[in-house]
Amino acid sequence: MIYLLEDDEGIRNFVVYALNSSGFEAVGFEYPSDFFKAVEDSLPELVLLDRMLPETDGMAVLQRLRSSPDTAELPIIMLTALGSEADKVEGLDGGADDYIPKPFGTKELISRIKALLRRSGGSSGEKISLGQLTVYPVKHEVFAGEQPVLLTLKEYDMLLYLLRHKGEVISRDELLKKIWGYDFSGESRTVDVHIRTLRSKLGGCGELIQTIRGVGYKAGEKADDT
Repeated sequence: MIYLLEDDEGIRNFVVYALNSSGFEAVGFEYPSDFFKAVEDSLPELVLLDRMLPETDGMAVLQRLRSSPDTAELPIIMLTALGSEADKVEGLDGGADDYIPKPFGTKELISRIKALLRRSGGSSGEKISLGQLTVYPVKHEVFAGEQPVLLTLKEYDMLLYLLRHKGEVISRDELLKKIWGYDFSGESRTVDVHIRTLRSKLGGCGELIQTIRGVGYKAGEKADDT
């Protein structure tokens, strides 16, 4: 997952669309406060950061990310209209891994993102948390509290998909299509069986996978009907 902090709606929507179209998962944020809430909830693989922002400036955001142990090694690229040599030096010295002045080309942006992810070893620091449940996508590791949980590939893929869409109700048909690769409503029992086994393996964290009666499932803090 790539996070973009950019207050210009046009640029934000364009970059997020370009990244998603290129095989990445990307989410855009207008305000640093919303961005940091998302970071606390789930670490991204990489951050694209504007310098001129509401609430605070990009350099302050960069400094905060670099000062936290959880995000100190997070790959960060600054995307900004401030393109003088002095601005670039300030950004790179401040902790940015790369600095791309606006306007920029989509192909160059994608290429530099891929290059930075290669240099940084990919998304090794990414984690997704919900309550006491934590998933490290690159390592394919799942923890319920401090206890590691062993899952089958389908169970893991289903859990990761629900967590990446936490708070959203995901239908059985959508899970069939995304996890099993086919769309056949008569096979929805397959989803139910895997959910039941997944909950059992997660122990107390199993209640975080909610049943939305007549619709599907949702990853959330409070179980409605399990």
